[in-house]
Amino acid sequence: MIDHVRDLASVREATERLLDAAASLDNAAVAEPSRLPGWTRGHVLAHIARNADALVNVLQGRPMYADGATRDADIERDAPRPLTEQLADIRATGERFQAVGAEPADWDRTVELRNGVTDRAARIPFRRWVEVALHHVDLGIGYELEDLPEEFVTREIEFLADRWSGRPEVPPVTLHLGHHENPPTWKTGGAEGTPVVLAGTGAELLGWLSGRGDAGAHLAVLSGDGLPDLPPL
Repeated sequence: MIDHVRDLASVREATERLLDAAASLDNAAVAEPSRLPGWTRGHVLAHIARNADALVNVLQGRPMYADGATRDADIERDAPRPLTEQLADIRATGERFQAVGAEPADWDRTVELRNGVTDRAARIPFRRWVEVALHHVDLGIGYELEDLPEEFVTREIEFLADRWSGRPEVPPVTLHLGHHENPPTWKTGGAEGTPVVLAGTGAELLGWLSGRGDAGAHLAVLSGDGLPDLPPL
């Protein structure tokens, strides 16, 4: 069951963890490439800040972004800033998100994100947790998929498995967490093609679903035609 109050606390913890880690960088390191193609660490930090603003918009009933071009332009504008400005922005926008999250609201209401995607308001704090935690990994500064909290990993596996469900370009896939008897499992993919069964650690499954880490290279293919390719997120 979604607990938005608990998720808001997890967002705060994840944000402080990222800020503490990023404080060890310098301006030169911020300008270096991140693990996301075409983005420096500055792009990642700018995106984290702008995403907080965007999710405040969502919770307050405004469009998440004016449009895709404006979103991209804002990130490009903010990416070259010095480290101190980047971190101050993330802290300030994170506090605004927390403040809006603490306001009395109907958390069962439906809200709209990008590209017509809708969700329950109560899921927005978890979506913010995803942005902070996975992009911390994307910075490439020593925080890895294996370091993510277990609860976060299993919830994000479930979230992404649902995201890829029904996609005709992905065969039917069953995901097994671990190799022990009767492991937790998730279903994803479409209905066409040879069914595939994959097994691995939470970090390995999350890496494949999110296109991070080794993108599933160490997953065990228990049946099927090999590791399927996923479309970009």
